[in-house]
Amino acid sequence: QVQLVQSGGGLVQAGDSLRLSCVYSGRNFGSWPMGWFRQAPGKAREFVATIRPTGDMTYYAESVKGRFTISRDNAKNTVYLLMNSLKPEDTAIYYCARSPQYSASIPFYTRVGDYDYWGQGTQVTVSS
Repeated sequence: QVQLVQSGGGLVQAGDSLRLSCVYSGRNFGSWPMGWFRQAPGKAREFVATIRPTGDMTYYAESVKGRFTISRDNAKNTVYLLMNSLKPEDTAIYYCARSPQYSASIPFYTRVGDYDYWGQGTQVTVSS
């Protein structure tokens, strides 16, 4: 059974930084892509960032590119999201997730349906 437990988040001011963590419980963490998504009130869940199993490649939504960094420590079964230069429009509940699929021909997974296990969510609120 896979469990994802998130930590981090909170209330910050515009321009501040935050780091989210997500600890994976289960087998073979290093075999699967991991992703971060977010959901603002009244909006659909949207892709933020993803990282390949070995951590060698990452991919970001245009809205966060250059400000957010996804990383993973396979020895600690943990994936991180470092968020710099936060903006009020980054306010949302953030979720980590695992993708159960990996293909050399598909470098990145960005759809909600590509992921099967999800963290509990953590609120990030950015004030202006």
